[in-house]
Amino acid sequence: MSLILHWWTVVAVVAGAFFFLAGTVGLLRFPDSFTRLHALTKADNLGLGLVVLGLLPQVDNVSAGLKLVCIWLLVLLSGATASQLIARSLRRDGSRS
Repeated sequence: MSLILHWWTVVAVVAGAFFFLAGTVGLLRFPDSFTRLHALTKADNLGLGLVVLGLLPQVDNVSAGLKLVCIWLLVLLSGATASQLIARSLRRDGSRS
């Protein structure tokens, strides 16, 4: 069973790293600020979620797992709030690039 959990960790963390990379590519390649913002927030949230899901079987106790989940939830909330504020500012100023 330990080998299965080890491979689950490897697959989930690699998939999370792929989504982080995809978000970075989207940030660099998309044409305007709104699509860049969308690509970055969605890919990073999914990437961090996969990394957390991969690390959960490796923790020693429940409190460490809860800390990982709380960090993920905090990043979800702060990322959504920051992207909303940035998009609102861009829309108010009328800039698209």
